Amino acid sequence: MTGSGTITADTRPEIPSRSLRPAAGVTRSSPTSTPAAVSLTGLQARRSARAAESARLEIVCWATNRGFKSHLLRSAGSPDVRCAVSDVSTHLKGQVIGPAEEGPDFRRSRQVSHTWPIATSEPLRPKNDDEAMVIALAEARDAATEGEVPVGAVCLVEGRVVARRHNERERVKDPTAHAELLALREAAAALGAWRLRDATIVVTLEPCPMCAGALVAARVDRLVYGAADPKAGACGTLYNLCADPRLNHEIAVTRGVRAEECGALLTSFFADRRNDRASGESFGAGQSR
Repeated sequence: MTGSGTITADTRPEIPSRSLRPAAGVTRSSPTSTPAAVSLTGLQARRSARAAESARLEIVCWATNRGFKSHLLRSAGSPDVRCAVSDVSTHLKGQVIGPAEEGPDFRRSRQVSHTWPIATSEPLRPKNDDEAMVIALAEARDAATEGEVPVGAVCLVEGRVVARRHNERERVKDPTAHAELLALREAAAALGAWRLRDATIVVTLEPCPMCAGALVAARVDRLVYGAADPKAGACGTLYNLCADPRLNHEIAVTRGVRAEECGALLTSFFADRRNDRASGESFGAGQSR
């Protein structure tokens, strides 16, 4: 712009454009090495690493995760998964069963879990209430050997034993550790749901109000018990929480299965306690326990 205010053309010399050639020793990346391609390669590497780690954990932790199948091993046809299983198998000589081509069936020889101590002579699928009560009585006898009041409980779903427990109040110092409650907790954990609509609870002694309330809260379908409890029975003796129309759920109840055997086990236990401890010992009012 001149002093008179008129606009004149720009008289600055033109600057020649620089060449876009790369400097010496510097190579230009190929068009195929885009950030998206690099990102995809990294994603595949991370997926392969996760597959190998999942396969390793599946083999190492098989004994503690009964029946667990990882989502990666469900599709055992994946080459990454088969290679991962094969690599881990070489580090577990003498413990892994079968070659790598057999898919997800690689595991150490399984051991009986302390939370599911089922003897081989007892049926995993009892045919009737009587056989189920045999398993509950076995749990009750285990409780007696541990100094617990001999009450055992079994949870069945579609005829299969999913949980079995006995009293553990003395061991864990927990007033709620009755056999029924422990069996409900274990069954809910095994099934992954708190609603046990298809479950049948088989217990050697009539449940107390606490346990009967828990059965109603868990929406249990059916209850089978052996001996009646004249001091705290809440399923027909003193109360009947399983068939109270004021509650939001009712439970079908079968009473008196192997009642004499269940009652004799309790009578013998308390007689021995009285003989061993002349001063007696208070077990509280709940279910004569």
